[in-house]
Amino acid sequence: MALDEIDKRLLSLLQKDAHLTAQEMAETLNLSSSQAGRRRQRLEADGYIKATIARLDARKLGLTVQAFVQIQMAAHGAEPVRQFKRMVALQPEIIHAWTLTGDADYLLRIYCTDLAALNALIQDVLLPHPAIARVQSQIVMDQLKIDAPLPL
Repeated sequence: MALDEIDKRLLSLLQKDAHLTAQEMAETLNLSSSQAGRRRQRLEADGYIKATIARLDARKLGLTVQAFVQIQMAAHGAEPVRQFKRMVALQPEIIHAWTLTGDADYLLRIYCTDLAALNALIQDVLLPHPAIARVQSQIVMDQLKIDAPLPL
């Protein structure tokens, strides 16, 4: 299904505030509340809206260290990759994981309480993993743009 301009405007609104009521959406989009509500339901049913979540403040939760960790695999066979993916899924500190092109095979985004916790994750979990050949980490000093909405 192709999106029209109203759908795009509605998605832009919801990326900024997913808790908008049908009335609030309707006022901004110059629609009736029922039309705005039906469009939202259709966009959810069609998979454009995957989830409605709360964005938490990591620092207030005591997660003061954010890092990006590049992983180079020692082996790329099905079993080592399966074991690596399982390890990633089991580590709550790893909040994103991407497969990459280039020197690194994976990029992990990690939040930890402090440098000691990050060091423990790297030294006790990542480096000993048999599928991992190399780990390179970068600690985030400041985040200039925080998980911005997708461009529509």
